[in-house]
Parts: sequence; C-alpha cells; structure tokens
Amino acid sequence: MSVEEDQVSDGRLLSNINGPQDLKRLTAEELSVLAAEIRDFLVAKVSRTGGHLGPNLGVVELTLAMHRVFDSPRDRFLFDTGHQAYVHKILTGRQGGFDLLRQRGGLSGYPSQAESEHDLIENSHASTALSYADGMAKAYALRGEDRHVVAMVGDGALTGGMCWEALNNIAATDNRLVIIVNDNGRSYAPTIGGLSDHLAMLRLNPGYEKVLDLVKDSLGATPVVGKPVYEVLHAVKRGIKDAVAPQSMFEDLGLKYVGPIDGHDQSAVESALRRAKGFNGPVIVHAVTKKGFGYRPAEEDEADCLHSPGAFDAESGKLLASSSVKWTGVFADELVSVADERPDVVGITAAMAEPTGIAKLARKYPERVYDVGIAEQHAATSAAGLALAGLHPVVAVYATFLNRAFDQVLLDVAMHRLPVTFVLDRAGVTGPDGPSHYGVWDMSVFGVVPGLRIAAPRDAATLREELREAVAVDDGPTILRFPTGSVPADLPALRRVGGSDGVSGGVDILAEHGTASDDRKDVLIVAVGAFGHLGVEVAARAFEQGYSVTVVDPRWVRPVPIELVALAREHRLVVTIEDGVRNGGVGDAVAKALRDAEVDVPLRDVGVPNDWHPYGTRGQILADLGITAQDVARDVAAWASRVVPARTH
Repeated sequence: MSVEEDQVSDGRLLSNINGPQDLKRLTAEELSVLAAEIRDFLVAKVSRTGGHLGPNLGVVELTLAMHRVFDSPRDRFLFDTGHQAYVHKILTGRQGGFDLLRQRGGLSGYPSQAESEHDLIENSHASTALSYADGMAKAYALRGEDRHVVAMVGDGALTGGMCWEALNNIAATDNRLVIIVNDNGRSYAPTIGGLSDHLAMLRLNPGYEKVLDLVKDSLGATPVVGKPVYEVLHAVKRGIKDAVAPQSMFEDLGLKYVGPIDGHDQSAVESALRRAKGFNGPVIVHAVTKKGFGYRPAEEDEADCLHSPGAFDAESGKLLASSSVKWTGVFADELVSVADERPDVVGITAAMAEPTGIAKLARKYPERVYDVGIAEQHAATSAAGLALAGLHPVVAVYATFLNRAFDQVLLDVAMHRLPVTFVLDRAGVTGPDGPSHYGVWDMSVFGVVPGLRIAAPRDAATLREELREAVAVDDGPTILRFPTGSVPADLPALRRVGGSDGVSGGVDILAEHGTASDDRKDVLIVAVGAFGHLGVEVAARAFEQGYSVTVVDPRWVRPVPIELVALAREHRLVVTIEDGVRNGGVGDAVAKALRDAEVDVPLRDVGVPNDWHPYGTRGQILADLGITAQDVARDVAAWASRVVPARTH
C-alpha cells in the first residue's frame, strides 16, 4: 500500500497538510478525502468554540482550488468577508490554533497579519475586498511584479455599493486580478435585491444543471494556449447566456466572466481558475455553492445554515441552550409591541435581520420591514426617505457598521431633522469577533452630529423605556445602543431627576452613599449604559474608603442632560465610566458641558483607549483596560484623595 493510499484509508491526510505546497501533489481522490476531513475538522472545532461554520463549509473546494492554482503568499488572497477564511487558515499551517478559535491565545475569526504571511486584510467588514484588490493589482502592475491578486467575494457582499465602485475601476485595467464570486444566495439571511434576483434566476433555472455540465465539459476540453483560450471560454459563456439567463451585468462593465461553475466540483473549479489565471487580466469566476455544504444540520437549517453558532452539539447541530435573556431579544420584543401601537413604525436592517432582532418584526409585519443588503449607507438615506414620507424608521445594525454611514446620518438624516431611530447592537467591547467588530466608536463619532440624541440603556427595563422615548422624538434622529450577550438584572433607580420635557428622559440616581460634609458631596460617578452595575459596585467600594458617593445613569448621554451638569455642581469630583473610546466620548462631552456652564469641578474619565485591542472575551478585555470594579474603585479613591479635604475621610 502506498503512503497516499494509507493516508486515504486512515484519515490522516489533513494532518499532513502544513502549507499550500502540500496540496499540489494530491490526486483527485485524495482531494475528495481531504475536503471531507476539513469539514469534519470544522464541525468538531467550531462546535466547541463557536464561530462561522456555514460559510466555511461552503468554500472548502473553492479554497483548495485557490491554493492549488495560485501560489500564496506570492499571489495575494483576499476574503470578503473574512469569516469565510477558516479553510484558508487550515491549509496554511494553523490547524493547531482552532482549539482556541476566537479566544485569547488562539486564532482570530478573520484573516490576521499577525498569524500568517498568507493573510493580508483583517477588517472583516463586507464589500471592501475588491477595492483593496484593485489598488494592489495596480501597484504590482506599476512595479512590474509577476503576481496575481485573488479575491473571494460572497454574493451578499455584492449588495454593497463599494463592490460596484471597485468593479467599475477594475474593468478599466488589464491587471492580473481574479474575482471569485461565491454565490450561495445568502449573506446572513438569503441575499436580497436585484443582484440576488439575477443570480437566483440563474440558479433556479431548470436547465442549470445542464449548463454546469456544459461549462465543465467545455473547460475540460479547452487546451491551455494562453489568451486565445479565453475566446473559447467567452464563446461558451455566450452559450450559457442564451441557455440560462442574461449575464450582461458583468459584461457591461467590460469584465470577462466564467461561469456558473459548480463550486463543490473540485475539478471544475480548478479548471476555471487555471484559465482565469492564464488570461492575465481581470476575470470574474462565478461559483455556485451551498452554505453549510456537507454537514446535514447546517444544510437543513434554512434560516441560518448555522452561519455563526455558539457552541453546539456536533452530532445534531443543536445549539447548547442558554437560559439567559439577551439584549437583542429584549429589543426585538419591545419593537414589535411598539409597532403594534404605531403603524408608522417600520424596520430596516442591512442583511442582518436575525442578529439584530428585526426578524421578529418581519415575521409579524413583513410589509413593514426592509432588508437593504450589506449597504449601511443606503439604509440610512433610505430611512431618511421613509421619514420624509411620514414614517418612523428603526434602523437596526451592529454599532461598528453604522460608522460606514456617518455622512448619511449627518447630512441626509440629521440636517433635515428627520425622526429616524438607529438601534446599535453589539455596542462597546464585544469580545470574540475582534477589534474590527468592537462597537466602541459610536458615542464619539456620532456625538458630533447636531441634533442627534444618544441613549444607552443599563438593563432590560430601561431598554424598553428608552426605545419608546426614541421613537417618540419627531424632530431629529436618535441612537439607542446596547452591548451583546446577556442582560444584567434590572437596576431600579432610587429616583429620577428631571425628564419632564420628555426629550432627555431625565437622569436616574442609582445609589447614594454618605452625606455632604459641607455644601458638596465627594464623588459623582456617571455610569453609562451597561456600566450601571459597575458604577454601583465602585461606589460601594469608594464609600468603604470614606468617601461620599452618588451614582447616576444619564440615560440619554448626548446631548449632556442639564440635570447632570447641576448634579456635578454639587460634588467635588466627577468620574465618567463608559463602554466606548475616551477620545470624544461621553467623558469629553460632560467635561465640555461643565466648562460651558462654568462648573469648576475636576473630571476623570474611564473608558476604552483609542487603540486596537486584541481578541478575548469582553471580561478579559475590560480587565486588561482596568475597567473592573476593583480597578476603578482604586482609581476613584486616588483621584478623590487629591480634591477632598482631609477632614471628610
């Protein structure tokens, strides 16, 4: 028995793959076995750690073909989005890191320059890779470097406008750029929009299987003789157009097109990529795949295809149950209740209906929910149009993604004083998805928008309350932001100060320790949003050190409530604690408000440094940053000791 036969029989092929060079010697039979082993490996590892499973099960053959046809890292691979790069990681020597996938000391859930020379871009936001690829291909051409750029782009990413801006520019060049369109008809949910309809028409045509065979046979029979080969491919493509559906959308841009290719047929994919490589110009290879392919629970999970599960049972695919209440779930329930009462309330999301909770509204009122695809800029301005026409849109996206629509929020929504509510899920430090997904910039970035109000609920009760306050605003935009994960226990206020105008909602007093020794108490702790419990614990510790402390939740952090300024005047020290970057954050805003009101009280701000922070759980990262009860209480005591007269402690 040969070494190869022994590996096939006992399943050790994958363990012998240490880099892309090991793939090039494999036979077709061995590649089939390796693909199965990779899928088994993915299911086993992701079932323990959680992660993006469905997308990676669908790109096994595509990724194998990329590494067999091209030469990474000389040829540069880009993934859009990076969550479909797990197979790439496996094939580039990182199998050992999967035991701690998306955990401290393990692998990033996206490409990472720190991990491997085979990784390049790691921002993991959709619809960007083609612009990176365009610039890189131009640079290599300018320098005369003999290398290709290969971008794998999901069909969901093509719903983003940046992709089409990039394609328009790519088509005007003759650079060595191969674009693989991984068409599985889904992003998180089924892909929507005109492009989706176009590709779906192709996929669902009864003659599609015959066309795949036609392409496969034609590619296999075409000799490799350089550029003339592509003329044959082009003729084949014209035949596909006639047989299946118009393929003019790429042609009209002037881009060469190969496809549709069965993305799970290793031979067909490799053949298409070799010919695309030989063309030495920009080429689109259209591969049709199935998300979750090869793992029955994922294939049968029509709603999500196990896109990004937490830990689950590998045998059944069932998620390991969690009994805790999630922030997203509370928002979803309350939004439906609000919509029951207000027919003018509509929902918008950007290809993330389930993750943001909008799906629950869509199930009850499908005609009142709009999924715009991965197009946050369009979502914001479309919401402006809805508001101009008399509706109140609720736009639900992850906090990190609204950054992409800053200009639209500023000029299309706020300048027109339109009542649009943006609900930002995954605000603050989120943990396993890493720095590109940390929602720590929203309070700083959007705090400069005139007329925009930002609320940060501390628990389920205040989330429900502040959502209703947000949709009641009729003279400008609002933001409601909350973190990911489980909602802490409700933290009732001792009392509320102000809020009679119905706009700011008032400031909640959460705790009071000690009494003023003369005209002022010692410390005012301003605990923003989900840091309410942290603020209360810090106050208790500071009181044990002899300081009188008041803890408040401003509820609406932008603009700074006038009641908060009045409370600051009654204390010797103000400390803000926020789950966002300090630069331009709530602390800076409160400090400015105090200066403007000529309130001469020192302020110290606790928040996230303006830097890129590593992977880890939310708790690990906050501990690294010194944002724990013990750390903050120690700092508060040190700061207070400098401003509080000795007689008071």
